Amino acid sequence: MTTLAPVDSLDIQIIVDNVTDSLSSVPSFIETELGGLGRRRGGAWVLGGGCLCCAAHGLSCLLTVKSGGRSHSVLFDTGPEDRVFEQNVSRLGLDLGPVEAMVLSHGHWDHAGAMLRALQLVLDRNGGKRIGCYVHPDMFRSRAAKLPDGSFRPMEDVPSLADLEAQGGDVVCTRESQLIADRVFVSGEIPRRTPFETGLPGQHRRTEDGNGWEPDELLIDERFVAVNVRGKGLVVLTACSHAGVVNVLHHARECFPDVKLHCVLGGLHLSGINERVIPQTVEALKGFDLDVVAAGHCTGWRAMAALTNAFGDKKLTPLAVGKRLSF
Repeated sequence: MTTLAPVDSLDIQIIVDNVTDSLSSVPSFIETELGGLGRRRGGAWVLGGGCLCCAAHGLSCLLTVKSGGRSHSVLFDTGPEDRVFEQNVSRLGLDLGPVEAMVLSHGHWDHAGAMLRALQLVLDRNGGKRIGCYVHPDMFRSRAAKLPDGSFRPMEDVPSLADLEAQGGDVVCTRESQLIADRVFVSGEIPRRTPFETGLPGQHRRTEDGNGWEPDELLIDERFVAVNVRGKGLVVLTACSHAGVVNVLHHARECFPDVKLHCVLGGLHLSGINERVIPQTVEALKGFDLDVVAAGHCTGWRAMAALTNAFGDKKLTPLAVGKRLSF
């Protein structure tokens, strides 16, 4: 795919993120959690703990694209568990009825833990109409982290294909790229090019026979989502960047060579063991001439500091739960 028709506007509502921050100043295209609360409730409301969203280790974004007078909504990941997702949807005053597709970025619990509940909430609002669920076939193998002593710490499995179907999802399970909701691009497998982006060191998955573990550091099942916004360019949602955010952006540019890269949004996975590649990543990001770097989730504070030093407040805008970005 080398063309992606532009949309008139794109709103991205952050439903789940690791961080809560309603007090820091933001650029004009971003609304904070409290700003949205004031807009929705008007002047007569009292601020208290019952108003606030919950931060949690994970990511979930609600995309709304508008073009030619029509609106399309896509849910990208659901965060780690039901309670956080449902509470934040309620407190943000979101209507999930218009959601026509759900995309799971990769097979990790912090992005898929609330997927079945989210699907049920959508169907509760749309009258029970089944919606598309877009997944990669390698997302469903059990995974674990190999510890220094050689033992394995299992990860919670993501919902199965059968579970998604039973819950009301029309599952599209493929390795290929897809165009959904009219003008939202879901990538296929992301080529690995850079020598320093090596995935998630230590991750393993169950062997096909279920009797052992095999290395799975590259997470080939990870995909990104992209939207071409008229007059701005490509907004790329990269979820966790296990593929490496530089690899992600190289592939996005390769898919759409005639569209400027405007924004990258999501977790850059430069925390933990991947802190070692912060300098190379930040330097490589300079080559894409991005207008916005909206980093959050698993990016980590050390990487945030390095990104701030490299790009300043004009380009870097940290994510937080409840924020709404309008392009």
